Amino acid sequence: MGVTRRVFLQAAVAAGAAGTTGLAQAALAGPASAASGPGDVVGKVTVGYQGWFACPGDGAPINGWWHWAQNWGQTPSPSNHSIVAWPDVRDYATTYRTGFGNLGNGQPATLFSSYDQQTVDVHFGWMKQYGIDTAALQRFNPTGGEGPTRDAMAGKVRSAAEAKGVKFYVMYDVSDWTAMQSEIKADWTAKMRAHTASSAYARQNGKPVVCIWGFGFNDNQRPFAPAACLDVVNWFKAQGCYVIGGVPTWWRTGDRDSRPGFADVYHAFDMLSPWMVGRIGNAGDADNFYNVATVPDLAECTARGIDYQPCVLPGGVSGRQRAHGDFMWRQFWNMGRAGVPSVYISMFDEYNEGNQIAKTAETQAWVPAGSGFLALDEDGTACSSDYYLRLTGDGGRMLKGQTALTPTRPTPPVIGGGGDTVPPTAPGGLHTTAVTDTTAALAWTASTDNVGVTGYRVRRITGGTPAVVGTAPGTATAYTVTGLTAATAYAFDVQALDAAGAVSAASNQITVTTAAGSSPAADLALNRPTTESGHTQVYGSGNATDGNADTYWESVNNAFPQWLQVDLGTATGVRRIVVSLPPSAAWGARTQTVSVQGGTEADNPPLLAAATAYRFDPATGNTATVTLPATVTARYVRLTFTGNTGWPAGQVAALKVYGS
Repeated sequence: MGVTRRVFLQAAVAAGAAGTTGLAQAALAGPASAASGPGDVVGKVTVGYQGWFACPGDGAPINGWWHWAQNWGQTPSPSNHSIVAWPDVRDYATTYRTGFGNLGNGQPATLFSSYDQQTVDVHFGWMKQYGIDTAALQRFNPTGGEGPTRDAMAGKVRSAAEAKGVKFYVMYDVSDWTAMQSEIKADWTAKMRAHTASSAYARQNGKPVVCIWGFGFNDNQRPFAPAACLDVVNWFKAQGCYVIGGVPTWWRTGDRDSRPGFADVYHAFDMLSPWMVGRIGNAGDADNFYNVATVPDLAECTARGIDYQPCVLPGGVSGRQRAHGDFMWRQFWNMGRAGVPSVYISMFDEYNEGNQIAKTAETQAWVPAGSGFLALDEDGTACSSDYYLRLTGDGGRMLKGQTALTPTRPTPPVIGGGGDTVPPTAPGGLHTTAVTDTTAALAWTASTDNVGVTGYRVRRITGGTPAVVGTAPGTATAYTVTGLTAATAYAFDVQALDAAGAVSAASNQITVTTAAGSSPAADLALNRPTTESGHTQVYGSGNATDGNADTYWESVNNAFPQWLQVDLGTATGVRRIVVSLPPSAAWGARTQTVSVQGGTEADNPPLLAAATAYRFDPATGNTATVTLPATVTARYVRLTFTGNTGWPAGQVAALKVYGS
């Protein structure tokens, strides 16, 4: 993972401060006209979209905790993470457990994967909902190990943009790209140009939009000479593209963060978008840059027939810059009074530096306990997780003239004002409805809340200390605890949660004693963690051990062999493996070819049963059993699929492992 442009250049901030003038004088500046008429970037709100988060088990070729952790091969934890802000993950269908402790509200600390199509769909759905017009998909050097994952992300972004009615374009970041001059052309020709056929691909002046970020920066990551950069700009223009330049803050003066001698390169672009992250951090900085950069930059661009797209920043969460939206709104106001028609929001999903507008943890209830991460209420003002999305939408409407130009932020941090400070009522009447040797079915009376109950957490109390054993959605009033020991007494209670992270008092506490064991052996795999070679859509490997016969794992399609592995937690005797598909008759009969491995090591355990064709038929329970010749000691059990007559993938609704 190389260093990217997301590095603060504080020297540029100090250099800019010398040009401060009075706000009253600046307010006299009149509006200017864009060189081009409205299109998919001119007169629009664009967001920078990283799409660079992955998790093991999500099917991404990179197969690691991409950008979540410093060491991608190890689970994110307090000692191994590369983010400074924690996302709100409640809208994602699939998330991945981390090594952090539980959130402040007791829920597990999980993260999303950008490689899941549903994640990208959610992000682009937010863009549509909150009035964001266009997404600039960041594309770093695609020739290395990250390339296949980035290639796939481009397809996922295209699909989401088409489905949600949002525009997108490719934004090349040339940081640390040694052979950029030739390879960027080859990448466009062989791969990215194909996406311009999409109805969602952004066009300006009838031309497909491409952005190149990094030419002219005065640092070692982008040492390209002016001639090489000008060659690339002119090449893309010759391909019929409308070319945006992500350029240094001081492109116009050619000093400080800009190398000298790049004027011809800057003037060759169709649009200029000067970088601002790290240059300003409060409203005073924003006013200063209005005078020393925004107004003269816009005048220079207008005189040369170049479109202008300056940055608007929400501010860094960890740097306590946001001032509950006042910092960002000051920038919108300054852009509006300068007559700027187009803006670039830096960034949409940049949790690594904390300047994201995507949904973010609202309070300490929604970040891992003891992690040190700040939430959106870090200055004492309650903010909903979507606040900066709403603020972006309001700012865009103001710049487009749909609402009045105002220096006063119209967007309340929490809809309804003041925030939700009232916790839900305690769940009532907790009782058990069924008990077996390994399960306890619990039910309770629904809680109430002034805004709405979003979920429940079920706790087991041991020695007076509660521990969360499961969660249920806000619409549920029942939960079945699994994985219990026969003939054993357990104590439980339930708490309710609301959208602000407030937690209710506990329900009444009950004691449940499980039945004596009646089955010859317990399912050793029930609710145990799993790994996999990959999965499609939302059909992750955890579905195979969740005890639900209707959920299932489905591997990556058309890519045999594929495997599914369960961690039993400790080395134990294994004799029988039962594999099932959903019992519904809609799952027609099929034959899957499966081999079984097992042992005490997770990496490629020894072969226990050679590849064999197993028949799955709804008429007989859609189940197949593998009985080993003798009991073996194993912690890990792996199924490897090399064929399926019913679908080009491995499929498992239930993987059960028994000692006899």
